[in-house]
Amino acid sequence: MSSLVVLVGNPRGGSRTHLAAVAAAEAVGRRIGHEAPPEVVDLSAIGPHLFTPGPSPTVEVALELVAGAQVLLVASPTYKATYTGLLKAFLDRLPGGALTETVALPLLVMGSPRHALAVELHLRPVLVELGALVPTPGLALLEAEIPDLDRVLADWTDRVAAQVTAALERSATT
Repeated sequence: MSSLVVLVGNPRGGSRTHLAAVAAAEAVGRRIGHEAPPEVVDLSAIGPHLFTPGPSPTVEVALELVAGAQVLLVASPTYKATYTGLLKAFLDRLPGGALTETVALPLLVMGSPRHALAVELHLRPVLVELGALVPTPGLALLEAEIPDLDRVLADWTDRVAAQVTAALERSATT
């Protein structure tokens, strides 16, 4: 089955974004028949390496894992009505077209519903620019919904699982 990777753009380790992203990837994975746990690239662990001059083996491994994913769930907290600069710095290291064979699922964790469009207006376009197929609406997850995460993810996966499966099938035949 497809490789399933989670990219977490929160600068703090052990964040609610990390928790929600892994849970969302696992929920989607179960629905598309991918039972193995997702591989996780947590930028809080490699952030300092993103900003040092010269190549970093840690960053290179993370870039290869992300670029090689068949399904990539990209998650960030909402900062200033968009995703984090840490996530942007990482994505800027990917060459154009690096996600061409990838089905990407954007997820933003936010404090206010007024930022709900940020997942579609900011995160989706950068993934598409990198070549990813983004066949579903992103998940705009309110911090207040995290205690009810199982229900939120069940509703979301009900809406997106068929589209992810169809995108994977199209990708496999091209």
